[in-house]
Amino acid sequence: MNKKGFTLLEMVVVVIIISILLLLTIPNVSKVIRSVDSKACQALTKVVDSAIIQFKLDYGSDPASLSDLVNGGYLEESQTKCSDGTQLSIYDGHCVAH
Repeated sequence: MNKKGFTLLEMVVVVIIISILLLLTIPNVSKVIRSVDSKACQALTKVVDSAIIQFKLDYGSDPASLSDLVNGGYLEESQTKCSDGTQLSIYDGHCVAH
């Protein structure tokens, strides 16, 4: 008798192996996502710092807020906060994330 297909035991073993692989990879993926968000926020603060310098060169003084940079065309509205929701602001002539 030639039966084609998998037994219940074989299917359970495959499901267990897949579950173990998922349990090992999901925490690593979440760490990578947090790391990427952190690096993106650091890069954005450098972009805003560059816009602050350009504003200072053009007007001779530091911008009072990020809205000055947006209104002056130095930044886009989407560049006033990081992708993870961290708000950016200007303190002592530099961009800070808080």
